[in-house]
Amino acid sequence: MSRLHRETHVVDRIGWLRAAVLGANDGIISTSSLVLGVASAAATQGDILLTGIAGLVAGAMSMAAGEYVSVSSQSDTEQADLARETREIAIQPDFEKEELAQIYVARGVEPALARQVAGQLMAKDALGAHARDELGISHITMARPVQAAVASAATFTVGAAAPLLLVLMSQTRMLIPVVAIGSLVFLSVLGAIGARAGGAAVLKPTLRVTFWGAFAMGLTAGIGALFGKVV
Repeated sequence: MSRLHRETHVVDRIGWLRAAVLGANDGIISTSSLVLGVASAAATQGDILLTGIAGLVAGAMSMAAGEYVSVSSQSDTEQADLARETREIAIQPDFEKEELAQIYVARGVEPALARQVAGQLMAKDALGAHARDELGISHITMARPVQAAVASAATFTVGAAAPLLLVLMSQTRMLIPVVAIGSLVFLSVLGAIGARAGGAAVLKPTLRVTFWGAFAMGLTAGIGALFGKVV
């Protein structure tokens, strides 16, 4: 008898990985763009650093609150659907069993076998079967608001700290190129790490995050230089 081989999948990382990559990416881009915008307006290094720290704190709190609220909304919708499905199973179990069977028939299972499978699954865990196959809800994809909020805030803080470290290490006259180039390096590394953690190819995500980071930083620096001259 052949032994079952063990498979490793990364789809169970999708909840925290999305929040973590978003947080770190936003931390690097928003803070470096803020720093470059203020630096282009001819501010002092102390003012630039203070602005960056304020952006870090505000951004981390905003990311945590935003993720918690948005993912909580998703969780509320999931729970409402599960509650409604629980009532329907209790009131009309035969209809729900046939509904489940027709889902399997649509996927290519013979009608008699589909009804047999639906009956066995509902006998073991009726709500779990309907949640997974009718609603598309599973333990892997289920919303986790606290996890998403913590991951976003923590990774935003780490990402935002990177440009601030470059500000501390740079001489005033070299601050703009050091922060710009260093932040693009951080973004490319983040893109590669996110791709690897998600099991995807590295090149495309790395180029994507680096391009949009460069675009955001360039635009903010240009606006800072323009208003710096006007003011």
